[in-house]
Amino acid sequence: MRLLSLFLICFLIGASACNSQSKIQTSTSEVKATVNDATPDYKYNPPAEEGVIEKIEQPESYWKEVLSPQAYNVLREDGTERSFTSPLNDEKRAGIFTCAACGLPLFASGTKFKSGTGWPSFYEPINNAYVQQDVDNRYGMRRVEVSCARCGGHQGHVFPDGPKPTGLRYCINGVALNFVPMEDFPQAGKQ
Repeated sequence: MRLLSLFLICFLIGASACNSQSKIQTSTSEVKATVNDATPDYKYNPPAEEGVIEKIEQPESYWKEVLSPQAYNVLREDGTERSFTSPLNDEKRAGIFTCAACGLPLFASGTKFKSGTGWPSFYEPINNAYVQQDVDNRYGMRRVEVSCARCGGHQGHVFPDGPKPTGLRYCINGVALNFVPMEDFPQAGKQ
């Protein structure tokens, strides 16, 4: 009887885990919410002057409208996406990774490296002025949080275990980024 009870408990736990796994899989494929035509396209929105950031101040209701639920959780609530779920983790084309909320160019593909962590990793930002770094003491750990300097969207964390030349690893949530291939740049081909 004990063996049968143990088997039933294991079966129920396994079935529950499979069910929650499929729910998580569904949430990672959520798409950007539909918004009205007046909403600006923030896929690539560099600052007017290199290195000069004008902060974007929007109410949380705005961000809830323009971001998917998963992107909102990461960018506005400091969440973390599951490792190895972002297609950007395997992105190898030349281009720029921008903030998914405001389009600020944050990382160049030439600084991306395979860290084995399951999140897109870079050894330096395009411009240090474009990322804000703050000490994060949550969960009993001391880390350095990385946010977009323009909209304040949480990107991930930076660790001192990256490759040369900086020795840094910017471990970034893929859902917090957009990728703009080099050929899609507004300035592509202009000299």
